Amino acid sequence: MGSNSRKIILVCEICLNRNYTLTKSTLTQKERLEVKKFCSTCNQHTLHKETR
Repeated sequence: MGSNSRKIILVCEICLNRNYTLTKSTLTQKERLEVKKFCSTCNQHTLHKETR
């Protein structure tokens, strides 16, 4: 039995800063994650996407 989750990194769409790390289930989540989160570099809420 292997691990069913993997570590992902979220990158800001505006400044491309890697701000957040999360774990994601590989069994249930097939598509890339997109979340609006606060970017300390941009100093505003921006769209963050999962990197590969």
